[in-house]
Amino acid sequence: MTVRVPATSANLGPGFDVMGLALSLYCEVGVIGTDVAPDGAQECDDTHPAQVAFIRAGGIGRVWVKNSIPMGRGMGFSGAVRVGGIVAAEQQIAGGSWDRATSKALALGTELEGHADNVAPSLHGGVVIASGDHVVNVPIALKPVFVMWVPDFTTSTNESRGKIGPDVALTDAVFNIAHTAMFVTALQTGDVSLLREATKDRMHQDIRFAASPACGAALQQGLEAGAWCGWLSGSGPTVALMCDPAMADAVASALPSEGHSKKLTIDFDGAVTL
Repeated sequence: MTVRVPATSANLGPGFDVMGLALSLYCEVGVIGTDVAPDGAQECDDTHPAQVAFIRAGGIGRVWVKNSIPMGRGMGFSGAVRVGGIVAAEQQIAGGSWDRATSKALALGTELEGHADNVAPSLHGGVVIASGDHVVNVPIALKPVFVMWVPDFTTSTNESRGKIGPDVALTDAVFNIAHTAMFVTALQTGDVSLLREATKDRMHQDIRFAASPACGAALQQGLEAGAWCGWLSGSGPTVALMCDPAMADAVASALPSEGHSKKLTIDFDGAVTL
């Protein structure tokens, strides 16, 4: 009954709050006293997002988490463990079964998380577009590697979002709509020549890069080393660089030393029970 949930990268440049993808890095969540906790698992206290989600979903007892997703780095830790807690509760209530099609994990996870672009890919896998209770998986004609530059410092999602402001200029909104559509087209057709232009953004990244110049430098260095495109993962500070697998080592080697790199692929399974 253990639940495995993938990390995510959200926004994907212009797809602010609507696009995300699942990555081959995971957390596991289980119920104490029911599931055998693996080595490295930790019992969650009452404030842990997995435990809060488990109780909100109707679970009884306490959960453990074994986690490989960097915390506070823009790789979807809180969304993943919340999905894990909700699915664990639904399994418990159903006596061991779980049905993704009827799961309330998207709605409750989004309520707890505040937006769906991390929750939806953790739940469904692949590259997704999320709006309200609608989730669409984007067909992918590529097999990229994502070089994730994870810096040594953390950032606050709430603080970062607070700097963006409530209003967006019409020209910037049109730019992002066009580039999001271009990005989806590039993924579906495999046209890598579109990707660098398609992942440009005018709504949030420049504001966040201004607060973390090292992230902007990492993005530029990765592009110069041969990445197809890149973006600030979630609210940062992790930078995601999408590239041909043959270029992954070169891209990783070009990134700043004030952090470490993870070479990951797309997880197409989403949340699964083990």
